[in-house]
Amino acid sequence: QVQLVESGGGLVQAGGSLRLSCAASGRIFSINVMRWYRQAPGKQRELVATITYDGSTAYADSVKGRFTISRDNGKNTVYLQMNSLKPEDTAVYYCSIDLRGVNYRGQGTQVTVSS
Repeated sequence: QVQLVESGGGLVQAGGSLRLSCAASGRIFSINVMRWYRQAPGKQRELVATITYDGSTAYADSVKGRFTISRDNGKNTVYLQMNSLKPEDTAVYYCSIDLRGVNYRGQGTQVTVSS
């Protein structure tokens, strides 16, 4: 069984920063791609950032220049450093991986940015 556990969410003022973490555990040998998604109330889920095993990254236009995704392959952990946060970044943030054709997602962590 594979589990993903996110942490690091919370309430922050606009302009502030948060760092999210997501640790994967279970029968894992290596994870090719790790992703962060977010979903705000009444909105569709949005792919925020992606990182491959070798460190190649991609970002949604809405977060480019403000968010940084990184990973520690030895710990099967992915991070999301979020700077210059805006109220529109408020959402539940999820990490996601694909292993052996199965998609796994964590329970999510709430990020709330006040204006």
